[in-house]
Amino acid sequence: MKVPGPVELRRRDFLKAAAVALCTAPLAGGVVYAQGKKPKVGVIGSGKVGSALGGVLAKKGYEVMFSSRNLDNDKKLAAEVGNNARAGTTQEAAAFGEVLIFAVPYGALPELGKSLGSSLKGKVILDACNPFPQRDGDIATTAREKGAGLMSAELLPGARIVRAFNAVGAARMAQAHEEPGRIGMPIAGDDKAAIDIASRMIRDIGYEPVLVGGLAMGKYLMPGTPLAGEHTPDEIRKIAATVQP
Repeated sequence: MKVPGPVELRRRDFLKAAAVALCTAPLAGGVVYAQGKKPKVGVIGSGKVGSALGGVLAKKGYEVMFSSRNLDNDKKLAAEVGNNARAGTTQEAAAFGEVLIFAVPYGALPELGKSLGSSLKGKVILDACNPFPQRDGDIATTAREKGAGLMSAELLPGARIVRAFNAVGAARMAQAHEEPGRIGMPIAGDDKAAIDIASRMIRDIGYEPVLVGGLAMGKYLMPGTPLAGEHTPDEIRKIAATVQP
């Protein structure tokens, strides 16, 4: 058996150090995917979408804090999810999460942007909110005219927005991991590092992320658009090629 010399040992040490550095390198806003460690997730809005996403992420090893206007319901939800789940106020969830999932009626975003303020700065936010004028009023009309992705970035200043989970049924979100990669998840964003983090989380949930463009393309990530519903990754790419920002 050949005994490695000093040069070979130094080379091995260097490669080990490089591998560790790569695994623990910050991706955005201080978020670190270390060996066996995943970023904490704050869920703002624990209705059907928020509870489905938070629940499957907790099962995949993410620490999750649920929040909404009803803390008692959030505590009940966290108890049902079990391991890795807890409940708190929206302020607590925003401070807790290295990554935040916003799954609230679009009309709630202006007030949340103001009340959460500085706690959103630099955070990666997965924006699952859709503007419906009949429910959300004038802000939804403006968001549809401007584009939901660009409007969300204005309403949540300083955050690193990635639109995702906007046009797939909530019940399906908790089941996609059973057939990983079969269904595509169209996403839109301008921040590469934030997109990388969102993509890792989306794969953990069971979808294959497909970047369709910048936040200007976020207007197509909602019900009633060609990208709505379930599609394979290749189908999403083909559809996205037919629409314009």
